[in-house]
Amino acid sequence: MAAIQRIFREHAPHYLEEFGDQMPENHRKVIDAITSCRTPVCGMTVYECTGCKKTHHIFRSCGNRHCPTCQNQKALDWMARQLSRQVPGPYFMVTFTVPEQIRRFFRSHQEVAYDAFFKASSESMKKLVLDKRFIGGDVPGFFGVLETWSRTLIYHPHIHYVVVGGAWSKADDSWHPSRPDFFLPNKALSRICRAKFRDLMKDAGLIHLVDPELWKTGWNVNIQPVGAAEQSIGYLSRYVFKVAISDHRIVDARDGTVTFSYRKSKSRRTRHMQIDATEFMRRFLQHTLPTGFMKVRYYGFMHPCSGVPLNKVRAAIEMMHGFDVQSGEPDASAGEKPALVCPECGAPLKYICSVLPHQMPHYRGAG
Repeated sequence: MAAIQRIFREHAPHYLEEFGDQMPENHRKVIDAITSCRTPVCGMTVYECTGCKKTHHIFRSCGNRHCPTCQNQKALDWMARQLSRQVPGPYFMVTFTVPEQIRRFFRSHQEVAYDAFFKASSESMKKLVLDKRFIGGDVPGFFGVLETWSRTLIYHPHIHYVVVGGAWSKADDSWHPSRPDFFLPNKALSRICRAKFRDLMKDAGLIHLVDPELWKTGWNVNIQPVGAAEQSIGYLSRYVFKVAISDHRIVDARDGTVTFSYRKSKSRRTRHMQIDATEFMRRFLQHTLPTGFMKVRYYGFMHPCSGVPLNKVRAAIEMMHGFDVQSGEPDASAGEKPALVCPECGAPLKYICSVLPHQMPHYRGAG
């Protein structure tokens, strides 16, 4: 049994007893999903070995996006798709971080605040990309991933954007590249994002809940050139379908406490933190996203409805550079699903049928 699942199974009754009356419904659903993942509660899939003909019963995963044990293949599939869509030339990682003074507001109004954060940060980049001093195009290409945690599971909302270094111009129907080592000015992005977020809170009727001093505080924006896109896409793929902490970081879980490993930013030294199991669950669950909320969003020519075909952008960049540009080739096997084989003889398994959860009580072949 996975470490986090074991923690939830052991301590969920106490957690529900203590916080059940005030717990959001989506938190309760995550607890149910994690504790039931890959058990008879989720049903099973039946396979037959093509070699020894033995029947194998595999319990199905819960499929919940916050479950740490069943999202790995989705991450691999997503990474393969993004690598196949990259264009040649430089990329940048642009990270917008929510100031500490407004994080409590974000946690209490997640759906509105997260959506506004995406809108304010993305439109800030679109606005500055138009400026001819920087790029001078009107259709950039980028995608963003929302994360809400720090290495110690503290609530820390931020958005990572992977951005192509340049933009398409509909005015002259051509590609306008950025400098290889400079995309946009940090401070200008910070000011514009803050102003746009403030306006969105006014429109939502929530401006009175935010401390006015916040609008005088700089919003942290970090821009790093990353060369080709592989490294940043590989980094983000670990977070798109995974959650705040994975099983391999759980060092110990006993006597009502959980010990997990982490590293501080820009440090290679592994550290350990020990917290109460109930506090561990609380920290984990605070990163549960609102139902239906899209944590990955695509913009400009990375969006399928942009009106500027990705192949057109790729061809223009190649022609501009005389095809002397670097573009990482995606690993053809990156998104391939591992073949299921018989643990007895090693032969491939053949799918027979699926047993749905409501059918499990009547199914006599389980075992």
